[in-house]
Amino acid sequence: MLSRTRTGSTKFVKQLNRKDILQLLKQKSMSRADLAKETRLSRPCISALVDEMIQEGWIYEAGIGQSRGGRKPILLDFNSQAFAVAGAIFEGSELQLAIADLKGSILARYRTHLAQPNCGETALQELESGLKVLLKDSGTDKNKLLGIGVGLPGITQRRSGTISYAPSTGWMGLPVQKEIEERLGLPVIIDNDVNMMALGEYYEGVGAAFSNLVYMYVGTGIGAGIVLDGQLYRGSTEAAGEIGYMMIGAFGSRQFGDYGVFEQNYALPGIFQKTKKIYGDGVVDESESAVKQLAVRARNGDNKAEALLKDIFKHWTFGIANVLSVLNPELLILSGEMIHIHEEGLQEMMGQLASWVPVVPNIRKASLGQQAGIVGAVHCVLESVSDQMPLTII
Repeated sequence: MLSRTRTGSTKFVKQLNRKDILQLLKQKSMSRADLAKETRLSRPCISALVDEMIQEGWIYEAGIGQSRGGRKPILLDFNSQAFAVAGAIFEGSELQLAIADLKGSILARYRTHLAQPNCGETALQELESGLKVLLKDSGTDKNKLLGIGVGLPGITQRRSGTISYAPSTGWMGLPVQKEIEERLGLPVIIDNDVNMMALGEYYEGVGAAFSNLVYMYVGTGIGAGIVLDGQLYRGSTEAAGEIGYMMIGAFGSRQFGDYGVFEQNYALPGIFQKTKKIYGDGVVDESESAVKQLAVRARNGDNKAEALLKDIFKHWTFGIANVLSVLNPELLILSGEMIHIHEEGLQEMMGQLASWVPVVPNIRKASLGQQAGIVGAVHCVLESVSDQMPLTII
């Protein structure tokens, strides 16, 4: 039940009461009398607030409820279509965008391939044009958009709106958030792309039943999203989860801006370099999963492919062991290239972990696939606007 005692200015208290009403209606349909009972507000107060929010479009009268010994009550419901949010995720050579309602249900999607090698300016141009296409195709009024969440490669600084470390785009130190806001004319929330993916699995994927989890991703880089006690953990300088910089694998002289040692060796570009040394150019298709192709070769008796797979899995397991030893999560989610690990390989990795770390948690493959990032980007905005709804329209 919601708290009865509220102090402060009349306007502030009114805003809090409106928010309480919305939070209740987001869970289930309720009558005015039910709302008065749950909020401990007077019926005239509830009626006045409800009438306001109906007029503004936040709630609506959904139908007639069951009688409890008098007139049948009019049920109220949250209008998830009143406004919308957008999400965008840059993942490797792809840009995905989506528009969702206020419950997080995706209304429309857009996907495009980015020219390679990718640069920051080209990426922002694609984001701007992609949103225009998505708005047009979905018939969504831009004025209904409350904001957009954008998942970016690198170490994002949400407080300053910059990226402090992004080898793939050259955005380091630039005011990326401000630039996107000016181009799109929308409030923007930026975050690391893997953090967005972790949020997606936490809200709607295999992590939905867990409060403490680590989402490990292998793609063009290697990263992790960390959820502790139901909150995304970013670290003191928002660089938590940059496990691609673990000292796993061979390395020589290094410069600021280089990819991390772990990802140089065992992210996809590093893996494809290893296949080229074995088979030469053009034998392994770099547009397809390296693990799947190597697994097929290994099943057909290719000992070199089998040895390379074992090497890849062992070093991925080194990274997992490091993460588990520090964070002790309830769940570890394998994603990106790691979802292609075959059952035999997964069991071998589990056996290694059992002998290396004190506690091996649940380990599952991601369930949302390429949609994890976009789902997380949408929920990132919903988290932010939930503290404002319906205050922004007063």
